[in-house]
Amino acid sequence: MWSEKKEENLARGLFLREKPVKLLLALGSTNKKAKYVSVLSKEINCTYSHTVRLLDEFNILGLVKFTKVSRVKYIDLTEDGKDLTIQLEGTVRKLEKLKPLKQKIPKKEE
Repeated sequence: MWSEKKEENLARGLFLREKPVKLLLALGSTNKKAKYVSVLSKEINCTYSHTVRLLDEFNILGLVKFTKVSRVKYIDLTEDGKDLTIQLEGTVRKLEKLKPLKQKIPKKEE
């Protein structure tokens, strides 16, 4: 089920967090237009350094590719990245539609 080995947890740990999902969805919403890191950082409300670190992890997993034009590094999704983005969009949409079955029970004051 849930393995404790770090190598096996990389992808699962990456996509069960908010910022990586937002980043991948932001890359998927580019309408065939490559973006660069600072634009993505602003879109997902994340620091530049964290965005770079996440993109490096995406690159290791084969989800993005970098294209450097003079001093600007553009980011594009690979085919695997596009497939995962489509699946995540559906999952996020489904999760947003979920409603709690019961109301939260308030804690008793002591």
